[in-house]
Amino acid sequence: MTVCTGNICRSPMAEVVLRHRLDEAGFGEDAVVVDSTGVSDEEEGNPIDRRARRVLVDAGYDVPEHGEGAHRARQVRPGQVAERDLVLAMTSAHRRALQRLAPGLSHRVALWRSFDPAASGLVGAGLDVADPWYGDMSAFEECLAQVEAAADGVVEHVRAALAQSV
Repeated sequence: MTVCTGNICRSPMAEVVLRHRLDEAGFGEDAVVVDSTGVSDEEEGNPIDRRARRVLVDAGYDVPEHGEGAHRARQVRPGQVAERDLVLAMTSAHRRALQRLAPGLSHRVALWRSFDPAASGLVGAGLDVADPWYGDMSAFEECLAQVEAAADGVVEHVRAALAQSV
């Protein structure tokens, strides 16, 4: 599960990219479930931000706008953290919020960018995925680049975890 603030920009972008990369790696939805949430309820029920959707579509990702498969923002619940093997926070603040929400499950929570090889050596806020909300389209493009840069590392982590569970 990917997690950001309102679940309309960063975490759904990461969800779309990760699902795409997992599919390419041969891990369909029957093998690995990917979803996203936000730590806040402020956007509950809203679709993916139109700018986030535009950047994803322009990059070749499938992002349904209506009907089945269309994104609707939702707030993370404690039980969801317990049900997931890996919870990927977009920022260190999101990670802290998740750790407060599910204190005994912090071992399941990681920062998204900690899987980006180019981000090795960065700590704390240096590993945060940039918030594009107040920016122009270039901010959404930067966000997508950060998301894509870590996606293959997440896929390899999932591959290793699945191999250990067999």
